[in-house]
Amino acid sequence: MSIAEIEVELLNGTATTLGELAPGPVLVVNTASKCGLTPQYEGLEALFQEYGSRGLSVVGMPCNQFLKQEPGTAEEIGEFCQLNYGVTFPLLAKGKVNGKNAHPLFQALKKAKDSLGVAGPVMWNFEKFLVVPAKDGKGEQTLTRFRSAVAPEDADLRAAIERAVGEPAV
Repeated sequence: MSIAEIEVELLNGTATTLGELAPGPVLVVNTASKCGLTPQYEGLEALFQEYGSRGLSVVGMPCNQFLKQEPGTAEEIGEFCQLNYGVTFPLLAKGKVNGKNAHPLFQALKKAKDSLGVAGPVMWNFEKFLVVPAKDGKGEQTLTRFRSAVAPEDADLRAAIERAVGEPAV
């Protein structure tokens, strides 16, 4: 099964697949509302606004596994993200990223290696996974992993997104 075929549930309870939600390149991020990195929501929204017209989707999945920094209900999480950071990109239902009950999406994403060649467990909130479908729609997807400390404004992340979305429309 490809990553695009993995079933996901939106914060509002709607069921879909990642591919239906994000048919092109997608930046998937595990998020938390009470983390020192929570202001990254602003940068993620900026990426979504800047590159969305070129096909990039940003998808967040709230997770409470790291020091219980995402304790809220779906409604509280959605309201917090919208009111404090103007988030318009889709948020998935709160889920786990590590352990035996990790969401299937993150089970697949954790195979991606970071810049040091390390795959495996998500280490903290706001890890970012850039999933780029094969150009022919049939081959393997490209996965690139950026650890939590990599801000949405980071030059390497932006360069990877630029490669994923291709040339800007004229």
